[in-house]
Amino acid sequence: MPASGVVAIAWPQLALAAGFILVTAVLSLALGLGLAKDLAVASARTYLQLLALGFVLRWVFAARLWWIVVVLLGIMTVVATRIVLKRSPDAPPGLFGSAFLSMALTSVTVTFAVTALIVRVPVWYEPRYVIPIAGMVLGNSMTGIALALERLFSDLDSRTEEILALTALGASRWELASASVRTSLRAGLIPTINAMAAAGIVFIPGMMTGQVLAGADPLEATKYQIVVMLMVSAATAVGSIMAVMLSYRRRFSTDGVYLEKGIRGVR
Repeated sequence: MPASGVVAIAWPQLALAAGFILVTAVLSLALGLGLAKDLAVASARTYLQLLALGFVLRWVFAARLWWIVVVLLGIMTVVATRIVLKRSPDAPPGLFGSAFLSMALTSVTVTFAVTALIVRVPVWYEPRYVIPIAGMVLGNSMTGIALALERLFSDLDSRTEEILALTALGASRWELASASVRTSLRAGLIPTINAMAAAGIVFIPGMMTGQVLAGADPLEATKYQIVVMLMVSAATAVGSIMAVMLSYRRRFSTDGVYLEKGIRGVR
């Protein structure tokens, strides 16, 4: 084993790893699932995107320029916001700003709180810490926010008759939407809560696994993983609450009337 503790994966072995997905593709063909093409495209994107990321991060870590870090964080947030909205097909138009603001404020606050107060990096924009931590915050909060928004608007639609009846009785927008808001926030937070409950017993989380494979002391890797899981839970909760609270009003007109499917604008 090298002195650094990292066992390098050679290019031929990296190519050999594609055998795992070939097994899945063969099973898909045998069972007629129709997923072989999707698996091939997803695998090719995995290789290309992650290898490109590796080369980019190598350059960014060497440059250590604050504006490059800021630009990368902005790009990551924009892409994450687009993915969130793509996963929420029932959401009304015009949510990009609300979703972006929710993710940007959450990721910036949580990321720099961790790097400044817990990890205590010497330079605030240290890319080796800021970018991976921001990526974990965005990736996990993105999933929670997407689930919350999707559940919010689907639940509102399932309650259309109830909402219209309450509207006739003079209920406010918050009174009409509050039950769906609570349902959506529970949906967004449950995956994170389940992951925290199962960590260390059912599975070894990804960051801890990576550090252990890289030769880090298991106890130190555990400390980092605890910080990561707690920061992810906070980011998911705050991001989901912000996104839902900023978005639910868009299902109503300015005078508080619920917009049924037949009277909504074209997306």
